[in-house]
Amino acid sequence: MPETITSRDAARFPIVASCTLFGLYLFFKIFSQEYINLLLSMYFFVLGILALSHTISPVMNKFFPANFPSRQYQLLFTQGSGEAKEEIVNYEFDSKDLVCLAMSSVVGVWYLLRKHWIANNLFGLAFSLNGVELLHLNNVSTGCILLGGLFVYDVFWVFGTNVMVTVAKSFEAPIKLVFPQDLLEKGLEADNFAMLGLGDVVIPGIFIALLLRFDISLKKNTHTYFYTSFVAYIFGLGLTIFIMHVFKHAQPALLYLVPACVGFPLLVALVKGEVTEMFNYEENSTPKESPQSAKDGAMELEKKEK
Repeated sequence: MPETITSRDAARFPIVASCTLFGLYLFFKIFSQEYINLLLSMYFFVLGILALSHTISPVMNKFFPANFPSRQYQLLFTQGSGEAKEEIVNYEFDSKDLVCLAMSSVVGVWYLLRKHWIANNLFGLAFSLNGVELLHLNNVSTGCILLGGLFVYDVFWVFGTNVMVTVAKSFEAPIKLVFPQDLLEKGLEADNFAMLGLGDVVIPGIFIALLLRFDISLKKNTHTYFYTSFVAYIFGLGLTIFIMHVFKHAQPALLYLVPACVGFPLLVALVKGEVTEMFNYEENSTPKESPQSAKDGAMELEKKEK
């Protein structure tokens, strides 16, 4: 089930992220970078295989032949006994999922041995897609709080200190997408990379996903806000790359992504006169029954019983 981010969670997120980032920075300064990265590589090796397997499973299911043997399996861990028994892990899968797991394991071994940028990006994309799938915003206001807080977080840690850049360069794990700048010269063996943190993909991604659900709630058979925010994200990302290329300095991507992803949809909503509907939209909300309608319903039920 998706985890819904509340406004309180959104307000605390930049603080928690800052503490985590600074903690990692201290770890790399105090302890040996080699041993830390070895531990992190093993950790993300396991997580990456599971994430990639979950991501490719729906696609791979289309290529399996109809007569492929599909056996069901269940992984169950419980705690306690009798009435106090509590499920800790209850995961159901089949033989097709095992094939996807084996394929993902090959990528995992490739990443573990070579740290190749393609393997890194496969894991990074899988983490991003799973993050957007598992994290949900319940309303636009919460999204604005989250994006606004992380806007300040990103600008401060990139421009105000060297913490973000140091951790990003020291952290040998698929928590970033890397783009080879010398691909034409060295091909697949390129080693000069530009980086994009997964947070710069997932955080705007869950906001764009919220706008897609808002589009659907309007029941107009259009995805205006989704397409607007998606194009805005591409624009913001392109602007980030352009500024980085011009100034030859690391850029906080959210500095450009947040105004684009929030501003463009808001401008469209203003033009269409749907700003109120946008900010009133909330998921998992049921319309409240007025006292009069509740009274009328009770009287109707009483008549039927008579």
